[in-house]
Amino acid sequence: MKTPLTRRRFLAASALLPFAASGISSSRAAYQPIPRHSGSHLRTSLNAYSFSDLLTANAKNAAVGLDLFQVCDFAAQVGFDAVDLTGYFFPGYPKAPENSYLIRLKRHVFNLGLGISGTGVRNDFTAVDAATRAEGVARLKNWIEVAAKLGAPTVRAFADAQPPFKTWQQASLNAPREKVEAWMADALLECAEHGKKNGVIVAAQNHGDFISTGAEHLSLLKRVDHEWCAALVDTGKYLSADPYADIALMAPYAVNWQIKETMQSSVKSPKVDLKRLVSIIRQSGYRGYVPIETLSMGRKDYDPKAEVTNMLTDLRAALGSSA
Repeated sequence: MKTPLTRRRFLAASALLPFAASGISSSRAAYQPIPRHSGSHLRTSLNAYSFSDLLTANAKNAAVGLDLFQVCDFAAQVGFDAVDLTGYFFPGYPKAPENSYLIRLKRHVFNLGLGISGTGVRNDFTAVDAATRAEGVARLKNWIEVAAKLGAPTVRAFADAQPPFKTWQQASLNAPREKVEAWMADALLECAEHGKKNGVIVAAQNHGDFISTGAEHLSLLKRVDHEWCAALVDTGKYLSADPYADIALMAPYAVNWQIKETMQSSVKSPKVDLKRLVSIIRQSGYRGYVPIETLSMGRKDYDPKAEVTNMLTDLRAALGSSA
């Protein structure tokens, strides 16, 4: 016997049509946007990766470059509200740092009047090798605990292939997309459960490979279907014809951001329209940090302090004009 097509069932089915048309999985479609209220409220943050070369140099020789404490000092000096402390630059990474280091850094950040918007690690959940995926899960779990000690609300997880692979097809040995998405969802679900126990949200980031559109990003989150797994929206890594549409689609699911200088993380791609971007973020009702992450993008004259300062000035102007 056929079930009557009620208005509620029709609307529910209609909501899935964009995913069916695009070939993207609509599994676990119960996943919903993050509840927001009280209107949008945005605060600036500095992603430490902007200083990648200087931080890497300092890890090899403490007499050169910058360490994380100095990056935090710079963030406070130029007027950021928070810092996003990428895990790669902590001593001993990928292992978790000593508690004494975390306590010292946490107090230093507090003394500067800053918050910590998040941290992040490297992982590859697209790999056909189950051991590689399991290693990534174990690493994320360790850093979820690090984040909890620091008071950071999110840990970034990559949703794309990592070196030595250049693409998810290489990493997966050309496995079907549906199968790879299932691998990733299983890994992220396990991490999200650990995040729930520790009060830290797993933020899956698009990085222009397996996840290069908003529809692909949302499909993965729907498959995970866990309230402690949400989106980190990288504004420079949606590679569609209209990345602003992808950003608008994902803003309601975002718990953290990487605001890039250009729309596809290349000096040849258009510069980000910060006023348009901030307007999209505000319209979603997002309340939280919007971290800047600048990149050298092959520029020999790249000066992270100057680049970050200029971008912060522009971001503040965009925030002010849309307040």
